[in-house]
Amino acid sequence: MRECKRLISDWIYLFGLFVAPIMAFIFFATIMQAGAPTEYPVGVVNMDSQSATSRNLVRTLDAFQMSNIVEHYTDIAHATSAMQEGKIYGFYYIPRGFSQDANARKQPKVSFYTNNSVLLAASMGMKDFKMGSELAKASAQRQVLRGRGFTDEQAVVLIQPIVIDVHPLGNPWINYGMYLNNMLLPAIMMMMIFLLTTYAIGVEIKEGNGRELLATVNHNIVTVVVGKLLPQTLVFIMLGILYLSILYGYLHYPLNNGFLPMLVAMVLFVLASQAVGLFFIAMIPTLRLGMSVATLWAVLSFSIAGFTFPVMAMHPTLQALSNLFPLRHYYKIYADQALNGYPMVYSSWSYLALLLFMLLPLFALKRLNKAYLYYKYIS
Repeated sequence: MRECKRLISDWIYLFGLFVAPIMAFIFFATIMQAGAPTEYPVGVVNMDSQSATSRNLVRTLDAFQMSNIVEHYTDIAHATSAMQEGKIYGFYYIPRGFSQDANARKQPKVSFYTNNSVLLAASMGMKDFKMGSELAKASAQRQVLRGRGFTDEQAVVLIQPIVIDVHPLGNPWINYGMYLNNMLLPAIMMMMIFLLTTYAIGVEIKEGNGRELLATVNHNIVTVVVGKLLPQTLVFIMLGILYLSILYGYLHYPLNNGFLPMLVAMVLFVLASQAVGLFFIAMIPTLRLGMSVATLWAVLSFSIAGFTFPVMAMHPTLQALSNLFPLRHYYKIYADQALNGYPMVYSSWSYLALLLFMLLPLFALKRLNKAYLYYKYIS
């Protein structure tokens, strides 16, 4: 009851438990609502604008979903200046005599420039530019083959002798919201858990309430910890269930093995995150230092969990260290259970790892008990 009163009277708890997680969900669910960003502004420098071939190529580029041709420039200098000013993310350059050279089989060269300081926009623009170039090449080849007497069916076989059948697994829609929201939202919640756990335990040391708390429960440090963290645990578990319900129920993200495996993973993830936060503040019983280390560990989790950069491509040392982060194991469960639909036995090691994280406080409670009794906080 004491801790519940503190939760509703301290703005730090209110912000970390309710405001930040809800704002994060609204932000990411809104920004990723379309699944993938579209209509990136790009430009065209068409030095062969009098030819029908180049005009058809420009119309083809403009028809792609990812790119939107917003301006036609007279030369490369103007297009480059617009890209540097942030007006466009790239531009397509068609040289003078493009159509004539293509018809004469002189192998004309087209160029495209992208601003790779904005990686996603540049990669999307590059994809459309390359596709447009491939279509232009195929069109030119077909015209040549027609001139040699080939039918359209024969020309298609010669232009594309091997047909590629692509099957992207897990996320066939290439939906960035589906890819990011399933991990960013739990990651942000984990950060809040780390911070609030270290704050809840460490603030008692800072305020000198440790002896009083232990005296009220016959000097049982376990009861102190459970009493302080239980209200937060219930709130974060309910928040995690809300996340899962909206992601898989309302937004209909892939959930191949049903709700139960992800529900179990979420509950274990919350408890494991609290155990890690408790371990930090027990080993470093200074509020600001404990919260700093917890924040650092949370931020590192974003990079080492594997959902932005594959762990198998990291240095072997980092591959081993990735197992020390709860988010890594939650991600593996999500990939196996929600995306791929493997039997739960394939995720048993990840579930076990989250359980093992809960044992961390056992190695630090004695130190925390000593800190509550004897530590004098120096601001």
